Amino acid sequence: MASQPQRFRVLRQRAASFGHAFRGVRLALASELHLRFHAVATVAVVALGFYCRLERWEWALVALAVGAVWSAELLNTAVEAIVDLVSPQHHPLAGRAKDVAAGAVLVVALAALVVGLLIFGPRLWQLWARP
Repeated sequence: MASQPQRFRVLRQRAASFGHAFRGVRLALASELHLRFHAVATVAVVALGFYCRLERWEWALVALAVGAVWSAELLNTAVEAIVDLVSPQHHPLAGRAKDVAAGAVLVVALAALVVGLLIFGPRLWQLWARP
């Protein structure tokens, strides 16, 4: 069994890991225009979700879609940083890596859009179609 000081060290390391992760999100938000766009979109979607009084399962789908988009955007940012580090000059493979990472964000964002249309679309249509 682990000793008391060792357990506290492990807990501190875990807490530090969360701190590094939050710093990464903060740095990405400060440097990436697309991520700031996603942040604004997230706030709008959450507000619309409260307005439309989403069911729990709908919130789950919205949360998964938002989380997937944020994750893809953060991974894209990391790929771009690594590629810029290892290949400061233009190289076709570096460009391909960046394009593929950006394509992953596009695919996830389009899937999130479909989720949004399926969940919010009927409700918004009813609001606009009212006489």
